[in-house]
Parts: sequence; structure tokens; C-alpha cells
Amino acid sequence: MDAALLDRVDSTGFGCQSCVLVVESDVTLAQRIALDLKEGGYNPILAHDANSGLTQADEVQAGLIAIDRILPGNSGLWLCKHLRSTGHRVPILMLLASDTVDDRVACLEAGADDYVMKPYSSEKFLCMVEFYLKPERQDTNQLRFVDLVLDLSSRQAIRGGRAIDLTMKEFELLKFLMEHPREVLTREQILENVWGYEFMGESNVIEVYIRYLRLKIENEGEKRLIQTVRGVGYVLRDS
Repeated sequence: MDAALLDRVDSTGFGCQSCVLVVESDVTLAQRIALDLKEGGYNPILAHDANSGLTQADEVQAGLIAIDRILPGNSGLWLCKHLRSTGHRVPILMLLASDTVDDRVACLEAGADDYVMKPYSSEKFLCMVEFYLKPERQDTNQLRFVDLVLDLSSRQAIRGGRAIDLTMKEFELLKFLMEHPREVLTREQILENVWGYEFMGESNVIEVYIRYLRLKIENEGEKRLIQTVRGVGYVLRDS
């Protein structure tokens, strides 16, 4: 398929939940991802560097953005940070060539919701996209535990009278913990219920997300609620 055709934005795609913006400098890989997205029923939009990715993100209200960490000029992490700082709240996936704790921390600090490992796998990538673009439940209820409130409609946590913005994965993790208060949850249970897809390889991804979730809900010196059960997993409790 012609690259220009793949790069062109369908005029019906503006503000469309099925639009996926892919910022990938490898043109061949970008076109492959675009074809996979089209076959999966999504509307791909391509950019090949951070600046053009930023322009596309501002012009097209994509439902999800996938960004390669390594881009010419400004990096993918820079783009992710810039998007978050300018109010973009859509899910952001980072494409990573290496899976170290530092890499995962850098992604979280930049504001990404999740990451996809290279070499590129069509099945894993589409599974991740489907997970993040599944229709949201119209649930306006709140979950409460001690002084922590999770608003299911706004996807915000509230503690000490302050609203706490969460990434989609942080929201899903906290929601799962709050749905099972005082119940010790194993790493396997958390991966299966929060990530929603087969998690391959050894990873400290849960510890990384727990760390940043704690920083957000305890940044005013509040009592720790998410507690580690060494060798098992985590539990939400107040003692």
C-alpha cells in the first residue's frame, strides 16, 4: 500500500475513538502497524517524528497514541511528556526495544499508560490496543476505602479533598485493589485482572506501577494503604 495513502487522515476520523496515532520513524514498520490496525477495524494515522506526531495529536482526536521511544530529533519520551503537559488524556503506549526497570520507570514518568516490546508482534500490539479502546462502562458509582475514594466515571482518585489524576493503568490497578479490600492479591491475579492480556517474560512492571500509584495517593503524607506482602503480592488495608 502507498505510504502517502497510509499517512493520509480519513476526514471521518476526527474525534473518532477508533483512530490510532502511530509515531514511528521506521517507515516500513509504521506501514505494517497501519495495515494491522486497518485489518483490526481501526483508523491508523501515521507520523514519523515527534514534531509531526505532536501536530497530528493536536489536529486529530485519536482514541490512542502509540509512540516509539527512539525518534529522530526529540525523543518519544519528550513527545509523551509534552502531550501530557498540554492536556492530552488519551491512552499512550510506548514502543520499547529494551525491557529494563529504568525503561519502565522512564515511560511512567513521561506519562505513558503502558508499553509494547519490540520486535513488533501484530497479535500482542492489537491485543493491547483492543484492551485500551474497549468501550467504557457507564458506571457512575464510587469505590471507597478509609479516606480514599475512586470515582469510576471521572477515573480520578480523591484523598484529603484533592482530586488525583490517574493514567488508565493506574486507575485499573487501584480499582482492582479497592474491589478486594483487605484481600491479599498475588502478582498473577493482578497481572491477569489488570493487564487483561498474556504477560510474557520476567518483569517488575507491577512494582513500578505500585510505586507511582503510592506516590500519587500518599504525596501529602497520608497513611500507606497499599501494602506489600513479601513473596506474595499486595493488599489494600489500613493497619
